[in-house]
Amino acid sequence: MSLTLFLFIGLIGVFFVTFLKKPLINLLGEDNILISRLKNAGWFQNYWLAGIFLFITNAILFFSTALIIYLLTYFLIPYVHLLVMILAVIVSIFLWIIINKTWQGTRSNRLKMAAVGSSFYMILSLILIYMLVTLEPAYPGDDPFMRAIGLFMGIVVTTVAFISCFIFTGFSNKKEVNEARF
Repeated sequence: MSLTLFLFIGLIGVFFVTFLKKPLINLLGEDNILISRLKNAGWFQNYWLAGIFLFITNAILFFSTALIIYLLTYFLIPYVHLLVMILAVIVSIFLWIIINKTWQGTRSNRLKMAAVGSSFYMILSLILIYMLVTLEPAYPGDDPFMRAIGLFMGIVVTTVAFISCFIFTGFSNKKEVNEARF
């Protein structure tokens, strides 16, 4: 299976999961230990602190996945990196569902929290766009086409991650509380 086909199937899968987010959110019960700990944490109800928490957890998940994939290049086990990427997407969506269920506050503060937290992927997209625009051959006669394809795929993946994170954390399936707790 080609990488382009895998990317296309993955994008369709993420969009499908994003459109079916209500049943996924309802699958996770309120008695989850992570949900109860975050609900009891007073700092988590401040949209700046919750957004920074989401930003940092997104960064940790992304860089740990990149490190695992990099380490897997030293082994000759085929297709394991694809499983790592799929697992990273599942863990990210699970994290976003937990944050969606634990956040209590106004709709505008929820959107601010989601914008701050998902901005990690937007920053990464902008960095990749800059790298694509300023892409030059490494030596005379070098063809940077494959690097450009890789950067383009990275831009697509990080943009989809930004949109999915914003949708999962920014829009609740329950009625919002009228006043925010700080």
